[in-house]
Amino acid sequence: MVRLIALFISIVLQIVAAGIAFRFIKMTRYRLSWILLSTSFVLMAIRTLIQLIEYFQGKPSFELMMVDEWMNVLVSVMIITGVVLIRELFYSLKRAETDRIRSERRLLNAVINTEETEKKRFAKDLHDGLGPLLSTVKMSLSALNGRVTDPVGQEILQNTSHVVNEALGTIKEISNNMSPHVLTNLGVASAISAFAAKLNMVRSVLIDFRTNMEGVRFDTDKEVVIYRAAFELINNGMKHSGASKIEIELRQHQKIITLQYLDNGRGFDMEKLRSEEAVGMGIPNIETRVRAVDGVFVIESSRGKGTSALIRVDQ
Repeated sequence: MVRLIALFISIVLQIVAAGIAFRFIKMTRYRLSWILLSTSFVLMAIRTLIQLIEYFQGKPSFELMMVDEWMNVLVSVMIITGVVLIRELFYSLKRAETDRIRSERRLLNAVINTEETEKKRFAKDLHDGLGPLLSTVKMSLSALNGRVTDPVGQEILQNTSHVVNEALGTIKEISNNMSPHVLTNLGVASAISAFAAKLNMVRSVLIDFRTNMEGVRFDTDKEVVIYRAAFELINNGMKHSGASKIEIELRQHQKIITLQYLDNGRGFDMEKLRSEEAVGMGIPNIETRVRAVDGVFVIESSRGKGTSALIRVDQ
């Protein structure tokens, strides 16, 4: 009786398994491996049915025994063949995933390169176009300065000249931030150092920058990514976190380059990392850029405890 129950349960389970397997055939695009495995479930159910028939006959039938044995061989062959073919399917899926990741990285790199090219073009147009115009205005104001004797006119000229000087300085700063010449000429360590030194002179925040990469050059795309990330993190520390001290360390160890960032600002809630607040802070942009050069970006923060970040890329 126990054997009878076991046979019935086996038939039901094998038929259910076969039905589920056949439903996935279309999803696998009618691959032979899945068809073989699905069919093997059906043959297993038939084998169990043969055993059930023998049970009710009360004595084994030679013909049924031979059918059962050869069916067992056939099921084994089909399962082995299906497993071998599925292995090839997994390899194909893995290759497809690798190709997808490579395509995604190529696309991200293309977007970043296009963005950097546009920034350089805009910086050049700003510097070469608007800069000379304002310089001409400044010279014209200087020429008028000796001819205007009216005190009110003198004050207007001085105020206008001051505004023009401020505009020239702002244009130079914007142009340099968008396309820093020191990054192109001397590398990322010098560029971050120059940026930190400039901020230390004009801002209330103290930026402590340390590096062992003076004069070290590597892949241009990676240099740009690290510089833009450091630029964004520093700006976030000043603008959003209200930090009074920022520590940045750029290190090279063998073929690994790391950028570590730490500030004492107010921090933010990590659960809102994908929120509009984080987008406004440029964090998703940093993550996208770092991923495009096959790097790692990790950021940690909490309310009232500041922010720390780590960027790691292969040289």
